[in-house]
Amino acid sequence: MKKQLVLTIVMCMIAGFSFGQKKAIKDAKSEANADKPNFKEARNLIQAAMKDPETKDLAETWYTAGWIEDKQFDDENKKIVIRKKPNEKVMYTALLKVLPYLEKADELDQMPDAKGKAKPKFRKNIKAILRANYPYLTSGGVYYYNAKDYKQAYEFFHQYVITPDLKMFEDDPLISKTDTNYLKYKYYAGNSAFYMKDYQKAIGIYNEMKNVYNSKEMYKYLADSYKLLKDTVNFMSVLKDGIGKYPEDSYFLLNLINQYIFTNKKDEAIEYLNKAIAQNPNNAQLYNVMGSIYEEKKESAKAKEYFDKAMSLNPESAEIQANIGRIYFNKGVELRAVANDISDNKKYAEALAISNAKFKEAMPYFEKAHQLNPNEKEYLVALKGIYYNLGMGKQYEEADAKLKALTPKE
Repeated sequence: MKKQLVLTIVMCMIAGFSFGQKKAIKDAKSEANADKPNFKEARNLIQAAMKDPETKDLAETWYTAGWIEDKQFDDENKKIVIRKKPNEKVMYTALLKVLPYLEKADELDQMPDAKGKAKPKFRKNIKAILRANYPYLTSGGVYYYNAKDYKQAYEFFHQYVITPDLKMFEDDPLISKTDTNYLKYKYYAGNSAFYMKDYQKAIGIYNEMKNVYNSKEMYKYLADSYKLLKDTVNFMSVLKDGIGKYPEDSYFLLNLINQYIFTNKKDEAIEYLNKAIAQNPNNAQLYNVMGSIYEEKKESAKAKEYFDKAMSLNPESAEIQANIGRIYFNKGVELRAVANDISDNKKYAEALAISNAKFKEAMPYFEKAHQLNPNEKEYLVALKGIYYNLGMGKQYEEADAKLKALTPKE
């Protein structure tokens, strides 16, 4: 009798404890559903039930957790209808929690019982809540995106994108990947990942979309993602695809040219520069870059031809002026070295005169460049060299003084 009595007491204690936890679920609902809801207390009650071994695996527990968050979201959202300002942070924080809780609730709700049969109780309500909230996920994403909180923005856009994949919505025309907004907000999910510097995640999203979403901006983000990851092969591959898809946008062509220049592939750079010039024949910078490549190839005459064309299109560019001046200056230096090796005085004087002629040709270009950009030291250094070689002492001193004024004192 004593053993039976003890067993009965223990069983009653277990039943009472289990009942207490289930009561916590009921009390949590009551707190959230009161005239003046106490959402903090409702959350405390339901979170305790979510951790307790007796209730943590009940669909009702997780459904209630999602319902409480939905209730707070709805209470704030209703303020908009009566022209009151909602607490958007509270509203969207609650909304973001709804889907994870209800996903878990639905998973548990579909579990078969001891007889192997599933008897879902909450699927209908779960679907109704998620369907009603679905459009607001984009509002939350935009809210955080505009606030530059890209991590939170991504979470909202990501939930929007994955909701159509839920089995409960497989035949729902209102929540579908064919909706025009689906691709738009998937794109924003990619952008959010990009701005939070998760470039691999951004690349995954953009690559899924690139054949179905016509956006040159997305291709630029994709290219930049590879560039920032220092994935040169894929970076250049995307640039080439971009040239084919959006030939009118110079971003792809110019970046590809820069990449070829950076990797010292001069012939490839020239090939694509010719394409760029054909598309933009009045772009002075393209001719200037072409001139620089030919200068590096030691083809000075060809380089000057392109620099001259660039200057005819943009005579007020200090860089272009200096580039032409440098062609003459370097030739002057080369000829001066030749002259210095001549022992015959007459021939030396003749060679020196030829060298000085090149310095004289270089001088107006560097003077113009200095006039256009007086803070560039390179132009003053060149002018000092020119004035020195031509014996122009006064001008040399002036250039030297200007250069010293630009050089910070130690």
